[in-house]
Amino acid sequence: MSKLDQEYPPLAFVDIETTGSHFDRDRITEIGVKSLVGGELTVWESLVNPQTYIPQNIQKLTGISPSMVADQPSFEEIARELKAELEAKIFVAHNARFDYGFIKAAFKRMGMDFRPKVLCTVKLSRLLFPDQSRHNLDTIINVHGLQISARHRALGDADLLLQFWNVCEKRVGSERLLQAVNQLIGNASLPPNIDQALIDSIPDGPGCYIFYGENKVPLYIGKSISLRSRVMGHFQGALTQRKEMKLSLQVRDIDWIDTAGELSALLLESQLIKERMPSMNIKLRRSKDLCAWSLEMDEAGVLVPTLVGRKNLSPGLQENLYGLFYSKREAQSYLKAVAKKYRLCEALLGLEKRIEGKSCFGYQVKNCTGSCIGASPIELHNLQLKSVFESYRVQVWPYRGPIAIREGDAMLVIDKWCYLGSAINEDELSELASSGEVEFDLDIYKIIKKALSGPYKHEVRLLSNLVTSEG
Repeated sequence: MSKLDQEYPPLAFVDIETTGSHFDRDRITEIGVKSLVGGELTVWESLVNPQTYIPQNIQKLTGISPSMVADQPSFEEIARELKAELEAKIFVAHNARFDYGFIKAAFKRMGMDFRPKVLCTVKLSRLLFPDQSRHNLDTIINVHGLQISARHRALGDADLLLQFWNVCEKRVGSERLLQAVNQLIGNASLPPNIDQALIDSIPDGPGCYIFYGENKVPLYIGKSISLRSRVMGHFQGALTQRKEMKLSLQVRDIDWIDTAGELSALLLESQLIKERMPSMNIKLRRSKDLCAWSLEMDEAGVLVPTLVGRKNLSPGLQENLYGLFYSKREAQSYLKAVAKKYRLCEALLGLEKRIEGKSCFGYQVKNCTGSCIGASPIELHNLQLKSVFESYRVQVWPYRGPIAIREGDAMLVIDKWCYLGSAINEDELSELASSGEVEFDLDIYKIIKKALSGPYKHEVRLLSNLVTSEG
């Protein structure tokens, strides 16, 4: 092992084993640390009594059984020694969010603050070896010929990270490696009008953040499950990205709003951007030209797409709606793309003038099956059109009234795909459920639809009994 140059900052290569993947409910069973300070190597390791059950699959993976940790110290007993070991060092881990998240949460439960600079070797691998197809630890072991001593044991995996560091130094040189470290851990200086105390006061939980320019004018609104880390990411990006540099130069103040979780943050971000119209947000702006296609049968039995504009649009209530587009131009582009891909007749779709007895242009270039001149049954064209449109159907609100989605300690109140607000008690729930109609928003619709078809579908509470007669 080559001796490191003095220019490298102190490094702690860290790996942990746990009872599971959730740092709020699972616990640490082993910690391994290999530190490099001024080129000198030190080693620290400990089994940890998690004071909870170790699942069988975890026992098989790590080889750590309940009997092995029964007489070992709890995290509380080794916390101060571990913190001293990690103090003033860069915390280096593979998929660092996992290891750092567990250790930070364990310290937090004791009332201890832990905020090291963190270097993720997944990100380091991606940055230094961009042509490599994958960057998980097993791939890195195989690609770089690392020597395995104890896979899925804390100190053994920490040693693999140290080996990878040495490979990086050998392959790209110490100057490029240090540059990569500085880029990834965000050693960028803060904007001139932002001090470290403000950054330190930002929580590292979920929520939305607002960057302000001169005279408290909103510049940019974003969301994250780790607010402080995301805000610092903007200033780190200012070293290499023009947009981030422009933002960093203009920002005068930062504000934030905590949320119960990621879904709350997504919904709040969409709302705030439309309310405050920050100059550097492009997506999620309010759409005044929202429209959708409906399928209507004409006198000749042809199913024709008809554009429904915002005035006649009631998403969540109308059965026969497809697409939802921000503008008529976007809707027309979609219809043309569908016609071309599935060889549908543009004349029958209303995209070009239909002349009785004459084929459309698409038929002449073999991009239409000929329904316009009877070469293919109209019924078949109708069926194909309905089939293609079906995957873009706007879902009718599937509940009898408003619902609440539980996220942490909050209840997010939704009705007809519209977000009504967040409640923390029954009175607030009742008030929001009875608050009446709000304007439909396409971005909110997409967020809620995805949530209800995924991880939040089992967190729904029906609120129809809370709606007052006035509501």
